[in-house]
Amino acid sequence: IIRMNHTSEIKLQVELDENRIPERILWEAPDGDVALQEAKAMFLAVWDHKAKEALRIDLWTKDMPLEEMKLFFYQTLHTMADTFYKATQDEKMTDTMRDFCEYFAEKMDIIKK
Repeated sequence: IIRMNHTSEIKLQVELDENRIPERILWEAPDGDVALQEAKAMFLAVWDHKAKEALRIDLWTKDMPLEEMKLFFYQTLHTMADTFYKATQDEKMTDTMRDFCEYFAEKMDIIKK
């Protein structure tokens, strides 16, 4: 039996100014039909199994608006709660995480109660 493996790539390109501060973030994911799209911020986390730790890259462009950064964090926190539930099926902790997301949004004036 011959097994054919498929490789999928996600590419990131970061354009820096003379002080090495991001000016543009571009990404593409051909399998997801994303062709060289611009982004103002990104969070990337990978799990290092041997060291048992998360390795991260957090980048944002120098023109990323503060209000958009707050919204980006809020949406990312919500996404993390959803992913946590998919990975663990732990409803109680997922609900706690979502409660924190709403608290965060209220304190950041993203949503009004």
